Amino acid sequence: MFDGFETHRIVVGQPAADGEQGVAIHALVGGQGPALLLLHGHPQTHVIWHKVAGELARHFTVVATDLRGYGDSGKPRGLPDHGNYSKRVMAQDQVEVMRTLGFTRFRVLAHDRGARVAHRMALDHPQAVLRLVTLDIAPTLAMYEQTSEAFARAYWHWFFLIRPAPFPETLIEADPALYLRQTMGARSAGLAPFTEAALAEYLRCLRLPGAAHGLCEDYRASAGIDLEHDRADLAAGRQVECEMLALWGEQGAVGQCFAPLEAWRRVARRVQGRALPCGHYIAEEAPERLLAEALPFLLAD
Repeated sequence: MFDGFETHRIVVGQPAADGEQGVAIHALVGGQGPALLLLHGHPQTHVIWHKVAGELARHFTVVATDLRGYGDSGKPRGLPDHGNYSKRVMAQDQVEVMRTLGFTRFRVLAHDRGARVAHRMALDHPQAVLRLVTLDIAPTLAMYEQTSEAFARAYWHWFFLIRPAPFPETLIEADPALYLRQTMGARSAGLAPFTEAALAEYLRCLRLPGAAHGLCEDYRASAGIDLEHDRADLAAGRQVECEMLALWGEQGAVGQCFAPLEAWRRVARRVQGRALPCGHYIAEEAPERLLAEALPFLLAD
């Protein structure tokens, strides 16, 4: 996977009062042309892009990272308010990675948790994000405020992972393979979209020390401090200003439980979008369709 890509380990953030010396972000870089940042979701890593990275690298300098708390990136202990896993901080991580690599302006293609980071990035760093593609999410605030029984059953992990530490961490660490099967395999397509190599990599990374804590902190932040940031933006009238494309799987819970495009139009000025004939894991379930939709949008001036 990712033939021709180079591995980078970039430390971001300033030394903190508690002694934290910054967080190392794992990144793969390949291709040539304008910069395109790829951000993955839960409980995965940059590997989600392995079916599309080669084609994207024919048009862009592709930067595929592991989010803070995931994969081979750093996994700091969460703060009491979970603020060091806020999407604001995670977005800042990625902006610093891109600046270190020489890119002050770039396009973003992001799935699931990474798309929530990208949403915040577009709000906090409008000068950096030229175009944004989100995969299978609606805005976090809208999803929490409009939670239904059907959504709670489908996205049970949203409510399990935010329980206080170390309860969910202990259960995940007891059997990481079972957790992967229950989160990824229980979706509409089962485990069929995932290659053995990709699944092995997801499991390796979930078994790393601190991995369960990192992903729990990501969700704890989304149910708390991230909502505060989102509500502040709404009150101030701040919206995503860049051109945006929202794609979601018609067989997934987001498309079935929400009106994604309607929700995005409340927080983004220039957004278009549509459902694709697949489930949640678009880049692995429908890579050709994703490229057909995303490439023309990302390549536009």
